[in-house]
Amino acid sequence: MQKASSWLLAGVLGTSAATSQAATLEERMAAFEARASAAENRAALAEQQTRALARELQQIKLSTPALQPAASTAAVISAPALDTRLAKIEARQQSIEKQGSSGHLTDGFSFKGYARSGLLMNDELGGGRGGPYTTPAGSVGGAVGRLGNEDDTYMRIDLSKEILAQNGTRSKFTVSIADGVESSNDWTADESNLNVRQVFTELDHLAAFKGNSVFENSTLWAGKRFDRDNFDIHWLDSDVVFLAGTGGGIYDVQMNKNWRSNYSLVGRNYGDFSEGGINADVESYILTSNQFFDSGQWQWMFNGIGSKKNDIGTRTNEAGLTPADSGLHSMLANHQKDFFGREGFFKTALLYGQGLGAEVKNIGSDGELIDDARALRLALYGETPIAPGWRIGPSLLAEQSKDRYVKGDDYRWMTLNVRLANAINSNFEMAYEMSWQTMDLDPKGYMQRNAVDGNFWKFTIAPTFKPDVGDLLTRPELRVFASLMDWSSDLDRYSSTDNFGKSDFNAGGVWQYGIQMETWF
Repeated sequence: MQKASSWLLAGVLGTSAATSQAATLEERMAAFEARASAAENRAALAEQQTRALARELQQIKLSTPALQPAASTAAVISAPALDTRLAKIEARQQSIEKQGSSGHLTDGFSFKGYARSGLLMNDELGGGRGGPYTTPAGSVGGAVGRLGNEDDTYMRIDLSKEILAQNGTRSKFTVSIADGVESSNDWTADESNLNVRQVFTELDHLAAFKGNSVFENSTLWAGKRFDRDNFDIHWLDSDVVFLAGTGGGIYDVQMNKNWRSNYSLVGRNYGDFSEGGINADVESYILTSNQFFDSGQWQWMFNGIGSKKNDIGTRTNEAGLTPADSGLHSMLANHQKDFFGREGFFKTALLYGQGLGAEVKNIGSDGELIDDARALRLALYGETPIAPGWRIGPSLLAEQSKDRYVKGDDYRWMTLNVRLANAINSNFEMAYEMSWQTMDLDPKGYMQRNAVDGNFWKFTIAPTFKPDVGDLLTRPELRVFASLMDWSSDLDRYSSTDNFGKSDFNAGGVWQYGIQMETWF
């Protein structure tokens, strides 16, 4: 009778939700115990911590009324408190498993990548032309919308291996391999651009920095890499800023609670030249300070660029002029975690450069710029839902640069782009993209290019399948598309070497069709 009363009391105090939660908790505990056992078998280093974890799990079982029917009401643990406790145990368990990962091929190994591949054709069943930089403004970074406008196969894979030392220091080695071709054939070895884009090593959680509030959470790195904090406008296939090269640096120096800093020195190469019996390996060096404030919402980046051999008579640019031997570059950016108070995100960046810094996107990559070169660029973009089942990704990219390669040259362009998606069901959406670009370019004869002034338009409709709708950046996507492009006839005479002006690709309206996959993970 007394036992029955205890059960009755427990039934009165417990709700059906608690019973359901208990079952869930028991499943989670069982999973934790299995993982603890596996970790113990893999690593003698983790034995003591695993035993402590098992004891704590047992204590939870004993103190949880749903698992012990006769428990008293004093032993009841609130669900939030229990969830918090379990979350802490799970974090400890993951740490234990990492400690025991040495010597196992899959432990600490990660595989990430990006790829796109598709077929692009015109309305006469000929090969399509295009690309995000297909317009005359593309020659100086003026990207346009990429949806239904890509005719290549490109892939990049990132392979990483992490190892945790006994003192808690973690090392990570990464190598990135990339390739890009425009052929539709299955065997493209003769056209391949296979390349190792990154190879570097990082060290973090350094035992030597433990207890130092400034460096405790810092990451040291050296090798060939992309800067960790580069960011891009995906709809345009254009980085807002792209710092890359070979060198080293330190991330996440915690200056105070609301201020962290990154510093690096990387090198780039402008090529090997021989003039007048002088052989020169022309190197460029970029010293970077990247400051983040208010939990990363504000970013100020400053770059000093030096290349002393770039103007000592070893080379000239394509205009026959002496290129710059130094430059400055700066960017002020704001990273909003919402879209003006709505769900989504929004980013703003203002970039300025002079000399070798006047290539404001790909920092230090252009050795043709002269000392007088100046450039100012504005980037705005974001994503948000606008109605049930509809999402929008607007972007604006604009730049004015002067005296880039020839004294008196002037390049002005602006791109407005809107990506829209309408979810039809859980795996299918209709995607749309509208782009408009205006440009006024006066290259002063640089590379036999002519001054032009005009506009470019593109509209794409793309029925799309994906694993889950509701986010413009969810991948993979499998899409078919149709694109209509047109532009001012004046743009056809910009250059004899670009797509515009060809007999089957000139102003008056061009339809292109295709099928494409795009993925990242």
